[in-house]
Amino acid sequence: MADTAAGLTVSPVVARPALPARGPWATAMAILLQNRAAMSALFVLLCIIAACLAAPLYAHQIAHVDAFQSNVDGEIDIDGTTVAVLEPNTEGLGLGVTPIGPTGRFATYWLGADSQGRDVFARLLYGGRNSLMIAGIATVICLSMGVLVGITAGFFGGLIDTGLSRLLDILWAFPVFLLAISLSVVLIHGVQLGPLSFDSGSLVLPILIISCVYIPYVARPVRAQVLTLKHSDFVLAAIGIGVPSARILWRDILPNVMTTAVVFIPLMMVMNIGLESALSYLSVGVQAPDASWGTIIEDGQGLLYSRPWVALAPGIAIALTVLCLNILGDGVRDAFDPRSQVRPG
Repeated sequence: MADTAAGLTVSPVVARPALPARGPWATAMAILLQNRAAMSALFVLLCIIAACLAAPLYAHQIAHVDAFQSNVDGEIDIDGTTVAVLEPNTEGLGLGVTPIGPTGRFATYWLGADSQGRDVFARLLYGGRNSLMIAGIATVICLSMGVLVGITAGFFGGLIDTGLSRLLDILWAFPVFLLAISLSVVLIHGVQLGPLSFDSGSLVLPILIISCVYIPYVARPVRAQVLTLKHSDFVLAAIGIGVPSARILWRDILPNVMTTAVVFIPLMMVMNIGLESALSYLSVGVQAPDASWGTIIEDGQGLLYSRPWVALAPGIAIALTVLCLNILGDGVRDAFDPRSQVRPG
């Protein structure tokens, strides 16, 4: 304690240890983790992914069905009563058969059967696994190619920028669905890429098609951001002191562009899921015997009035997945894009 002229005592000031400053990525993650809506959407999305990954477990260990094998003569036991999977049609002239409807039993045709007697819920899980896998891989490829093209065009400029920009303009001029359908029709019989050969039923084809059509949507914003960064003070200073271009790209340009790429991930997933489902519904995406949410909707189109759950179930799955990705995307944008909102200092 120290005495003052007024008889008061003043405690000495004790310096507190400085807290380590959090980097921008840690700060963004902290903001994202505090967003309850985004975290709830992420939880639901992870549950959907986990359920789809468990498709073989459900089909073989719980339901004991083959989701890709027709079961037109199959029978199941419900409360001691043997019921045909494909029941005789009792409407109109009584011609044809009607698939069994939802049984309400998780282990026995929970959502009923389709027109070939296959378990709808088992196919829903398998189809979701393919749809999410195609959309996820296509998102990674599209973002990687878009960031690479955008950085190359924006940083080097000149003829490189002109050539890449014109190529992006050509792709941009085509409507997305028209371009995707055209590529699907051209590649429907398979494709040969050097030593690699992919037949018409390969999932690689829809992945490549979906990856290509959305590259301009990523590359153009990245190019614009790189043009801005290229004329920023820290990049000009690095160029002025003779820092190699590769080091500038790796240490100064790429870290600032990655936040934009991260914000694009949920958006691209939404767009890719929608495009994959549309192509598969039109029979130019995923091919039999594989399934996706789009192919299941197409299978159930003729059963909308008698067994609507065949088409409704994958439709609801797509809508729920897209909703979760949109909510998560809003949270990611608010956390990683400093221009999206004004944060208190």
